[in-house]
Parts: sequence; C-alpha cells; structure tokens
Amino acid sequence: MKIVIPEGQQSTYDNSHFSPAVIDGDRIFISGVIGSDENGKVPGDPEAQFVCAFEGVKTVLEAAGASLSDIVEMTSYHVDLHDHLGVFFEIKDRYIKEPYPAWTAIGVSALARRKGLVEIRVIASRG
Repeated sequence: MKIVIPEGQQSTYDNSHFSPAVIDGDRIFISGVIGSDENGKVPGDPEAQFVCAFEGVKTVLEAAGASLSDIVEMTSYHVDLHDHLGVFFEIKDRYIKEPYPAWTAIGVSALARRKGLVEIRVIASRG
C-alpha cells in the first residue's frame, strides 16, 4: 500500500489523520473531496463548489499518476441533493467523459465541512 499526498495537502494527513489517496495494487482509492478552493474556503455558490470538488479529485488522481479517465467508480454525497443535482450533472459532464464510471449519488444532511454541499469519493484503476 502506498500513501498519496498531493503537494500542499500534507497538513490534511498530519492534522486529520487520513490519506488523500491510497494505492493498493492497480487501484487508487481517493478519500472524499469537498468543494473547497485553493485557500481551503468553501464557496457559497453550488456551481463553484462542484468545480472545486472535481478539480480536487483531479489533483489527487494526478499525484497518484492517474487521470479522471481512470475512474471506475464514483460516489458523491450531496446536501440538498434534489436542489443541486441539475447543476452537479452539468459540472460532472465537464470532467467525466465516456466511457462513464459506475456512479452513486447519495443525499445526506451534512458534510464534515460547514457549508459543504458535495463530497466526491472515487476508485480509479492504474491499468
């Protein structure tokens, strides 16, 4: 097992005691990524949050030597799922292209970060 910590995310590992990603064989397991910007702030706008979340997933994948096209499974957790799903679809389709991975969207009452509307967790293949 190999731990993946992208540049600038060492404090996540040290302070929160979890890895942004773990490589196990040919699989990359990405921890949930909340839509925060490069300063760690969660934008108030849902679209901006969703863009930040996918950019965060992309950053972790790249640090692991993979890309968005290597995603085989995606799970997204949503606060106010039905209110924001249309916008989420639009943003998701900017980042996730065919062949599409398996995907599950789950509505939740809250996320670990206040004002967070989405958290995205993925499994990717390095094959």
